[in-house]
Amino acid sequence: MGKRKVGALEKVDADLANLQYKVRRDPASYRDDFQNQYNQYETFRELFLQNPSTTDDGGIVSLRDLIDFISHVANCYPDLTAKFPDDLIQIISLHHEVLESELRDKIVGSLVLLRNKDVIDSSTLLNTLFPILVSTPSKSLRTLLFTKILSDLRSSNVKATNHKLNRTIQTVLYNLLTSDRASPKGIWAVKITRELWKRQIWTDSKAVEIMKEASLSDNEKVITGGVRFFLGGDKEREEMADDTDDDEDVDIGKLRHQAEINKKTKKKDRELKRAAATVKKREKKKNAPHPLNFSALHLLHDPQGFAESLFSKHVQNSKAKLALESKILVLQLVSRLVGLHKLTVITLYSYFLKYLTPRQASVTSFLACLAQATHNLVPPDVLEPLIQKIANEFVSEAAASEVAAAGLNAIREICVRQPLAMNDTLLQDLVMYRKSKDKGTMMAAKGLLSLYREVGAELLKKRDRGKDAAMGLRSGEMKERRFGEEETGEVEGIELLEKLKDEERRKKREELGLPLDAPTDDDEEEDEADNWKNWDVESDSSNDSDGWINVESDGEDINISDSDDDSKPPAKKARLSSGPPDAADAEKENSTTPSKSAEPEAKKISKLLTHHVLTPADLKKLQELKVQSSVTSQLSSFKKRQALAAKHADEGVSKDDIEAPAKLGKKMTREEKIAGAKGDREEHHKSTTAIRKEKKAAEGKSTTNKEKARKKNFLMTLGKAKGKQKRSLVDVRRTLKGHIDRSKRGGKRGNKGM
Repeated sequence: MGKRKVGALEKVDADLANLQYKVRRDPASYRDDFQNQYNQYETFRELFLQNPSTTDDGGIVSLRDLIDFISHVANCYPDLTAKFPDDLIQIISLHHEVLESELRDKIVGSLVLLRNKDVIDSSTLLNTLFPILVSTPSKSLRTLLFTKILSDLRSSNVKATNHKLNRTIQTVLYNLLTSDRASPKGIWAVKITRELWKRQIWTDSKAVEIMKEASLSDNEKVITGGVRFFLGGDKEREEMADDTDDDEDVDIGKLRHQAEINKKTKKKDRELKRAAATVKKREKKKNAPHPLNFSALHLLHDPQGFAESLFSKHVQNSKAKLALESKILVLQLVSRLVGLHKLTVITLYSYFLKYLTPRQASVTSFLACLAQATHNLVPPDVLEPLIQKIANEFVSEAAASEVAAAGLNAIREICVRQPLAMNDTLLQDLVMYRKSKDKGTMMAAKGLLSLYREVGAELLKKRDRGKDAAMGLRSGEMKERRFGEEETGEVEGIELLEKLKDEERRKKREELGLPLDAPTDDDEEEDEADNWKNWDVESDSSNDSDGWINVESDGEDINISDSDDDSKPPAKKARLSSGPPDAADAEKENSTTPSKSAEPEAKKISKLLTHHVLTPADLKKLQELKVQSSVTSQLSSFKKRQALAAKHADEGVSKDDIEAPAKLGKKMTREEKIAGAKGDREEHHKSTTAIRKEKKAAEGKSTTNKEKARKKNFLMTLGKAKGKQKRSLVDVRRTLKGHIDRSKRGGKRGNKGM
């Protein structure tokens, strides 16, 4: 009896599949057949709603098959199936907890199919699935709904960003987090937002606000989810973008080579065209401008308030029952915000005091957080007790070498960001550890010494300052920086571009036979031609009263006037006096000496920045000059301090940065040495010839005939071998003679003219 029932159900399923195929081809002709099936569906649905938890296999299977059939052809009869989506939504919304698993999954799949056929919109689908996602106890259903929701959001934003739908879903997720902060349901808002952020579908500040509310939740899972997003969400997005680029990698040369040597077919031609289109799309994407995906930490609306709320609620509050690992995560985010945005949270630094001891669990994480939270606007007197305690607890002769190295490196990371927190007595004691026998401690102390040679050489003894620092202090180039002092910077390497332009002008003057300091008429025209025709915007001088403003440009005064009156000589001719150029320069110097002496000496600002607009050609040349001539060696002390202070500004400091010097002095065991030696080897040994052949095959290159002959089946070569045995002496002599002749002329196709 059971076999007859299964056979009947299979026959019904086949009949529905056949009818589905016919309806798609000619909906009008099969309208009555569809109506009959729809009437059966309504009958089964009414019977099912009377007892949704029924276990009648026959009725459930029939209802499932009819739902699948109608959802596939619902777009062909919109008038007959107008109530069908609402029926499915009602069943899944009210009875998802008691529905049979296969029927439940079929209803979800049918709703997604109706969305793909535009029978219902995305908003209706998502508003149906999301409440079930956060309330159902079934793990398999949650996984299915989460996948379908993400898939629909991705497909809705493929062609263009669907701002209306995104705002609706973002509002739903935001309300889910703020309505009940202690509920674990908020974890789904975190998962959806993080996944869409990683796939660059949501990149605006609204998504960041959702994760901000998650970080301020009362549920530990939701808190760690939101905090981990800020600490690692941007890195995940970059990795996803890199993986997408790798997936599109196509070797067009290999495909073109195969198309030339293999049989010509339409399929191969289509594959080649598809590969060429992929390569063209990839090149277009590579040359496209950067999409400007800002970091989540930069999109925060109120980083100061966020940092204070996080610290007071989850870290400083004694009632907060977070595990140590979760508390360290929150502390990393707070310190990252403080260091990145240069915030002021004074109570944060006093909180670190009780955790700065080698006996504290995860102490390197606390040291890394303290270094991250330091910047040049933190008062030095706040940091001095912390550095003193690190030195007392970690850096001593009685401490282990790993502990001393970690302490010295932590002090260095703090002083990179605020050099004024160190005093000369403590610095001289710490620098003495560069003579330690332990390699890690020695390297950490040398790093601290190198730092203060750049940012505070006056705190070191004369014998420890080094040549450059001593000369800088003697000449006055290196000065002690005061708290809160900021210096204006400029475009890095601009002096190289200015020097190059001066040399080019000097060469032009030599070619024209003019004095080296005399301008030529073609200077500006040549500059404009080199820089894409008049990209340099300059203001010219004139003595007319037509509103012109006198602006000096690269030491060249060019008079442009609409009047034909030549009674007044041009400004550039006035510089070419009858006397020698040196005299004219001396006279000019004397005229400007009082004003120079009256003002304090200021740093010379490049005229390229004040009188010119840097063109794309200028910027390209500037980049080449920076690469060619190690600009870092020509930077001033201020720029070196800037570079050191900006270290880890976006990436932050991890515990590995603190522990790195300690690992230098640690001796490896025999097993670790063997594992390290084997790490570079491949799992399966391959000869050089095999590696070369694999490389050639990957590049799309063919093998020689000899190599192909070696791979031939033995039975294929058997006939040729037997034929060789039956040859006469005349045939053998003819073959050998031909081989000698071919080898002399370089093969069958070589040296034909000889």
